[in-house]
Amino acid sequence: MDNTAYNDELLLTKDGLEKLENELNHLRTVKRKEIAGRIKEAISYGDITDNSEYEDAKNEQAFVEGRIITLEKMLRRARLLEKSDNDDSNVSLGSRVRLKDLNLNKDYEYTIVSTAEADPTEYKISNESPVGKAIIGLAVGEQVEVKVPAGTFKYKIEAIN
Repeated sequence: MDNTAYNDELLLTKDGLEKLENELNHLRTVKRKEIAGRIKEAISYGDITDNSEYEDAKNEQAFVEGRIITLEKMLRRARLLEKSDNDDSNVSLGSRVRLKDLNLNKDYEYTIVSTAEADPTEYKISNESPVGKAIIGLAVGEQVEVKVPAGTFKYKIEAIN
């Protein structure tokens, strides 16, 4: 397995970095204690060989510990994206972009983020998503066609901040 990409730095916005740090802190301080309590309670019921409560708690513990390891690795690779790392003349990681869908004549505003902090419900799209890849490097006024599973969309860059 090639770990080259995994060892590269992970650029994060301030919000993205805080979100990962908060999740890690919550898992370490709250979830671990909750799960330990569940395991202790399940053990108090007696024989653990057929104890579904014990099995569920142990499975959740394994998931949480795996997520903690993943977050720790991500945070070791993390580098905070400073506003000076990009200028507003071209779309780059951290840019907030207003796009006009030329097919629907509708505006959308997205923030371009790393895959680690992408969240379409918050209009944060990954620089590795089809739209993200297509608009990286473009300037205000430029147009692009993006092929996605739902078809081909035409966008125009309206603003970058």
